[in-house]
Formats: sequence, C-alpha cells, structure tokens
Amino acid sequence: MTDFTEFITGKNNTAILVGLNLGDSDKESLEELRQLAMSDQLVVVAIVEGRRSRPDPATYVGGGKIDEIYQLLNQTNASLVIFNHDLSPIQQRNLTERLQCQVIDRASLILDIFAQRAKSREGRLQVELAQLEYLASRLVRGWTHLERQKGGIGLRGPGETQLETDRRLLAKRVKYLREKLKELQRQRRVQRKSRQRTKVMSISIVGYTNAGKSTLFNSLTRAQAYAADQLFATLDTTTRRLFIPNNGHLVISDTVGFIRGLPHTLVAAFRATLEETAQADMLLHIVDAASPSRNEQIAEVNKLLKEIGAETIPQILVLNKIDLAESSRTANYVRDEYGRITCIRLSAKTGEGLEFIRLALAEAIAQNSVDLRENFLEVGRVNDSSATAFLEREEGLNYHGIK
Repeated sequence: MTDFTEFITGKNNTAILVGLNLGDSDKESLEELRQLAMSDQLVVVAIVEGRRSRPDPATYVGGGKIDEIYQLLNQTNASLVIFNHDLSPIQQRNLTERLQCQVIDRASLILDIFAQRAKSREGRLQVELAQLEYLASRLVRGWTHLERQKGGIGLRGPGETQLETDRRLLAKRVKYLREKLKELQRQRRVQRKSRQRTKVMSISIVGYTNAGKSTLFNSLTRAQAYAADQLFATLDTTTRRLFIPNNGHLVISDTVGFIRGLPHTLVAAFRATLEETAQADMLLHIVDAASPSRNEQIAEVNKLLKEIGAETIPQILVLNKIDLAESSRTANYVRDEYGRITCIRLSAKTGEGLEFIRLALAEAIAQNSVDLRENFLEVGRVNDSSATAFLEREEGLNYHGIK
C-alpha cells in the first residue's frame, strides 16, 4: 500500500485537541478523541473546548478560539491540531493558514489509525481507497511526486496543471483499487455460497470498538486473534469454525469495531468486509457494560448496521466486562416472551458467563435460520417484553439507544 500517512498526521507526535459543544455535552466524545490520538501514538498536550450555536462556516470555531489555540501552540510547541468534528476542505485550509500548523479532523485521525493497523491485503487496499477518496476533495499538492518515485516520467498531459495531473493520477489509482476489491468481494461471495449450500450457520461478532469482541472470539474459538485494550485493535476479519456439542458446527467471525464519526469513505471502502456481517444469520452485539456511554454506543452500532443493510438480522445483546462494572456483576441471561435468549451478561476476560453464549448458539443452531430471520422481522430485536424491562430496570439501558 502506498504510504499516504504524511497527508494525514505526518510525523508529528504532539497534538492539541479541539471540541465544540453545539448544544449537547461533548465530554465523552472528546475523551474518545483523546483515546484515538493515543492509539495513533500521539501525545496530547492540551484540550480546548468551546460552545457555539452553530459552527463558523469558514473556520468552524470563532476568532477568539483560534487565538487561544494559537497561543497554546506557542506555549506547548505542539505541531498538530485535531478537531473532534468533520471539517470541510475550506475550513481545514483556513485553519491551517491561521494556526500555521497542520490541522486534521476526527475522520483523518481514524483513517490514519486504520492505515497503521490493517494487515491483510484486502484491509490495506480498503484503507488506501478510503484515504484517497477522502483526500480527493482536499488535494492541492503532493501526489505526482509519489508517482515519480516509482519511476514515472512525462506524466503531465497537454495543457494540464500539476493539480489536474495529480487528480487524474489519483482517480486512476482509485479505479484500480475498486477493481481489486471487487475481485475480492466476488471471492467472498463464492465462499459464502459454499457455506450456505452446506447449511452452516454464520455468526458475526459486532460492537463498538474496544468492547471486547476479539477477547470473546478468542475465548469461544481458542483462536489467537489480536486483542488489546485500545481502539481499533482489530481491523481484519477473522473467521473460525466452532463446534457446539450435540448441535454441530457454525462459522463465527470477529469483525472491525464501530465508532461514532466513522468516515463514510471508510464504510464504503470496507463494503466487502462489512458485507460478511450483512449476510450473517445472527449477530452477537458486544457492549462494554462498564462504559458510561453504552447507550450511545449501542445506538451508533445499530445505526451503522442499518447503513450496511444488517438491521434485520437477529442479534443477541452481550453485556461484556461485568468484572469491571460498578454494579450488576453477576453473569446471567434474559429470555423474551418467545423464549429466546436476547441478552447475556458476562466477562469474556474471566470466562464467567461464557456457557450462556454457548447455550444461545446451540439453541440458534437448533432453530431454522430462515425461520429465525422471519420471526425477527415480526417482533423486532427486543420488543416490549421481559427482556426490555430487564434492561431498563437492571442496566438503565435502552436497547435502541433512545433516552
């Protein structure tokens, strides 16, 4: 994969974070941005917060806040400013000129983390495509020299400016990446059809980043998928066959975590990978039970599942990390009025409650997957039954993320 990191975060390792409150609290989102920065090996030296009724169309924040950030840059010698919001190309350019340093937004930071973490060929192709599509509207320099490093000469067409040449080369690379990803997507579909012919049930583990998906996957399958207490530790999908005694085999996949503000170019580029989730027979929706933002995280995951066409797939809510939760540390599970397990409380790290996951999977295998999906469409993910009442009473949790 071509290294486009310099266009996003460069080689700087000290940063100032900026968050703008537009009417609702931004504290948790800013803390998440800080964790993202740390995941990208950045040192956060200051956090600037502001409040406005609406963003400034030219610079997102007002002139006074720009002066405050500029002073902090001089005091801390930071060389990077990260906004906890999507910046338009004009806003980013104006801020860079006013602050005289590199300015990026949340989407840029996430793209950079993905670029560092992607290991498989498919993952690297997807990240590069997302980066290039993000950069397309912001390109003002810097693509032609990369081509020349590869030995290209005579790149500029008749009457072309350098910027036009850069855009043409970028479009050419984007087209190439899309074609390669389509090939990989076709291969995935062939593999999926093979599984469907053998009637092997498919399970996808989904959830917010750092909710413990890979830890649960490893505990169930005894695999060695990379798991760490950091955002986006896992980018590449890992799939294993899992044997459930007295019920047979199923296929279970560990997938990339979701997060608020996930760049649309990244969602689009990872379409081939996310399609595996959209075609699953059941989802295990992992939630960090110890997180104060779990309601918002559930809502964000469900929103992204809808975006990729996976909103109708039956899912079991798995409240993980009960060993870290302040209350409700007992592993258990809840059935709805139809007798189906809809919520499980466990700790993937300690193993407490894993037997309830195996029980739920055994029952799912025993039930026809087609009937499972049809019943789900009729009654919804969690209806007004004992499961919903339990979640609201015991967890203070609204499954659909509506307070």
